[in-house]
Amino acid sequence: MIAHLQGKLVEKSPTQLIIDCGGVGYEVHISLHTYSLLPQTDFVKVFTYLQIKEDAHTIFGFFEKSEREIFKLLISVSGIGAGIARAMLSSLDPKQITNAIASGDVGTIQSIKGIGSKTAQRVILDLKDKILKLYDLDEVSMSLSNTNRDEALSALEVLGFVRKASEKVIERIVKEDPEASVESIIKQALKSL
Repeated sequence: MIAHLQGKLVEKSPTQLIIDCGGVGYEVHISLHTYSLLPQTDFVKVFTYLQIKEDAHTIFGFFEKSEREIFKLLISVSGIGAGIARAMLSSLDPKQITNAIASGDVGTIQSIKGIGSKTAQRVILDLKDKILKLYDLDEVSMSLSNTNRDEALSALEVLGFVRKASEKVIERIVKEDPEASVESIIKQALKSL
């Protein structure tokens, strides 16, 4: 397996890179999260996952090792292929995905394009214990922050704000301050909406 690629960045787009390593150009598929973290230099190092199929060998690249580990966990779930796993990592950052899985937040997982209710539930069912153990998370604290987020979201909906816009703002607030109270989340969200 190819563990990482390091070399000259020849081409860069939001979905793929071409990295020149010793005169060989490797096409590497990436998520938007990795794209946003890439440095503005000609030299780059990405951690990789090589997927071998009957008709293709595809390299997926990740700026952080933790993102690669989450990708590997996601593709281990029945019904989640590399394309959907990459879409998940493009829609949410790795920490949001781990938090959603650990707290059993079906709505967040289901909000990703291509993920239905049953698939979201399967992801949580298959990965929750692994995520809690791997990242040494406490299930009680995860559900507490999830409850605060949900209560704040419900309050904003009652006030007439669009759910999708409110979710994005609340996710950002909770990411910056995981211990934020419901009132604090609502106040900050009202300033941003």
